[in-house]
Amino acid sequence: MNESAKTAEPGQAAADAVKTYIRMHRDKLAADGELLGLLIPERDDIGAARDLQRFLIDRLTAENVRLRQERNALAGRTGQGLGDGVRRFVLDLIDARSFAEAISVTVAAAPAFGADRAAICVEAEGAEMRTQGVRIIPPGTTEAVLGQGGTGAILSGGGEMLLGPAGAGFRSIAAFRVKIGRDAPAALLVLGAAREAAFEDDSVANDLRFAAKALERAIRAWLDLPKI
Repeated sequence: MNESAKTAEPGQAAADAVKTYIRMHRDKLAADGELLGLLIPERDDIGAARDLQRFLIDRLTAENVRLRQERNALAGRTGQGLGDGVRRFVLDLIDARSFAEAISVTVAAAPAFGADRAAICVEAEGAEMRTQGVRIIPPGTTEAVLGQGGTGAILSGGGEMLLGPAGAGFRSIAAFRVKIGRDAPAALLVLGAAREAAFEDDSVANDLRFAAKALERAIRAWLDLPKI
């Protein structure tokens, strides 16, 4: 054996291996409470060890807080669920036998969402729409109501612009984007209610957003448009 190569004592070799492992796997060490309990000394007279202990405890505490926040957020999302109104609406959409019937289902669903009137608004220039429940709105209206890239908005006015003369007295308006197709004109699912703050509850807004997504898929299916 080369005299320059010294043989380490078994205990020292094991200690060096542990040190090397710790250096290479610090993140794993910080996440393993049992391993930390074995490594951190109980004596208070070792300043460096106490600093390491404080650092690791703080890090684990922060990680636990983050995990609890993620858990609570997930529980909140799954706990909201879907209301009976949107469930019935989706089932009726699936059961529709024609495009016109799907539009009728949408109009008839207004009371299920606490609304007095519902319509699909489609942007077009100087066109007329004879289908009941579909209204033509000027180009640019969707962006004006929702903002650029917005998916939905709850308003306290604007019913006449979106729902016609019958919507002039509505004090609550819900408008959600309906993406019919890549090259299709912008469209909205609009509901109006005479009651103030009819759509302010988060659960109602979530139901309406889901209903708009279901509606856009139904329209694409009936018009044989590609998925987007």
